[in-house]
Amino acid sequence: MRNPGINKKDIPVELVTASGSGLDPNISPKAALVQVKRIAATRKVSEETVEKLIAENTEAPLIGLFGPEKINVLKLNLALDKL
Repeated sequence: MRNPGINKKDIPVELVTASGSGLDPNISPKAALVQVKRIAATRKVSEETVEKLIAENTEAPLIGLFGPEKINVLKLNLALDKL
């Protein structure tokens, strides 16, 4: 398991069922937050820093109405790279 300490029931279904093709660069905030501990350890930064970047890179639904909140993984990774 790549996220030790995470219970299977806490893993968002999109992380299990979504395509690994990379065609959709977005994930939900929940999918990002479940990975905070692993990302922080890998990047050698605090969990609070990762959570802050996730919050800063969360995009609202289109016109505030259409679709879910999402995080562009590329933008988040670029923000982490700048640290």
